[in-house]
Amino acid sequence: MGSGAKSCGSIGWTSNHQILNKRADVFHVYYSTHRNFMRKKLERKIIVFENKTEKQAKEEILRMVAEYCDTYHNKNKKFEPGDRIAYASRIYNHEEMCNLVDSALEFWLTSGRYTEEFEREFAKYLGIKFCCLVNSGSSANLLAFMTLTSPLLGERQVKPGDEMITVAAGFPTTVTPAIQYGVVPVFIDVTIPQYNLDVSQLERALSDKTKVVMAAHTLGNPFDLKAVKEFCDRHNLWLVEDNCDALGTTYILNGEERLTGTIGDIGTSSFYPPHHMTMGEGGAVYTNNPLLHKIVRSFRDWGRDCVCPSGRDNLCGHRFDKQYGELPLGYDHKYVYSHFGYNLKATDMQAAIGCAQIKKFPSFVERRRYNFERLKTRLAGVEDKFVLPEACEASNPSWFGFLLTCKEGVDRNKVVPYIERSGIQTRMLFAGNLTKHPCFDQMRAAGTGYRVIGNLETTDRIMKDTFWVGVYPGMTDEMIDYMAEVITESAR
Repeated sequence: MGSGAKSCGSIGWTSNHQILNKRADVFHVYYSTHRNFMRKKLERKIIVFENKTEKQAKEEILRMVAEYCDTYHNKNKKFEPGDRIAYASRIYNHEEMCNLVDSALEFWLTSGRYTEEFEREFAKYLGIKFCCLVNSGSSANLLAFMTLTSPLLGERQVKPGDEMITVAAGFPTTVTPAIQYGVVPVFIDVTIPQYNLDVSQLERALSDKTKVVMAAHTLGNPFDLKAVKEFCDRHNLWLVEDNCDALGTTYILNGEERLTGTIGDIGTSSFYPPHHMTMGEGGAVYTNNPLLHKIVRSFRDWGRDCVCPSGRDNLCGHRFDKQYGELPLGYDHKYVYSHFGYNLKATDMQAAIGCAQIKKFPSFVERRRYNFERLKTRLAGVEDKFVLPEACEASNPSWFGFLLTCKEGVDRNKVVPYIERSGIQTRMLFAGNLTKHPCFDQMRAAGTGYRVIGNLETTDRIMKDTFWVGVYPGMTDEMIDYMAEVITESAR
């Protein structure tokens, strides 16, 4: 037994020794491999940037980024019936990606030269004087509304308890800023097949507390700007155009063709990926009024009184020689606040993408219009089943989507699942009727906080019977034709 024990111990010692040796060999191989890899990596790094200036190195990186994008992105697969058709998607090429990387290499990060370029080029496209880039379309709506609450506007300042005319058949962030500030939204009904506010109800909605009309151009189709603008002018009301779903839409007013968003006092846009153009997240607020622009900038940039952009000081030359509020004379103007503001700036990397997108944007609008007309033509035979959309008079919409309202005998709860099972993405008209949502439960129960004109009958019909599909520029004729075929089959 003793001999056996010694033998077992010997075997155990030998086995452990062998294991340790093997582990050492493995570590040596790993260390050698890793050392060789790092040496080759360093050599490659030296070769890539050898004898190059920083500018030349950046150009080489951007050349490789462009090659990467062209090789691995936007590989267009031939459409086959049943393939997924999204309601919207990004349209881009290596230009956007190179701009993004260029900005990242610069590493300024916050608003900078790309932001300035985008604001300048976007204002030029719109034919408007002032543009302010922000971090989202919802932030744009927040800034547009809050700008009207500034004391700098005197008697026209919007205050808590005042009223804003709007619609419930839309996106909540058109209305949210007013509610949060204590302004009462007054909801009027909409019309079908334009899906915009019913101008015949404007006078009924008016009260001595009305200060603002703020509404969206639904899925690219503008509301009756002539009637709404005349109403606002007649009653000295602010007009804010939520243009987030209608960028590129034109409207003829007094014989002049103008882009939506530029006719009211303030316009807003969104650059979220599904929208007409994108920078990932982003938005814009624009106006021809220099005072409103000054207030927008202040609210966007923490509420400060100073107008110096990030990284620059004392543009006015009076940073330390003026007196504000009850502050001491000479208090640093960069830290004087004239509003209770926010930080809603976009990054320069977002703006860099936008600078490439704006160059392509006119072609996006053309394709949206083409896709819309092709789909509408191919759905001409289903008008007994669905109400098809119609453009507002005097307009040429940049369509965001194609709205369909089920007629009597057609059940949306059967139609939409059928279309989705066929691979086509659908959407409701956003909130349908915003006042029916849980966010209104407390106000609805209390009977306070908002007003409704009439019974919103058409809004409720949209909530129950309406849906939409996309017409984004990346859709091919084959995709549009397949969508028409499936929508036709869905109501049989």
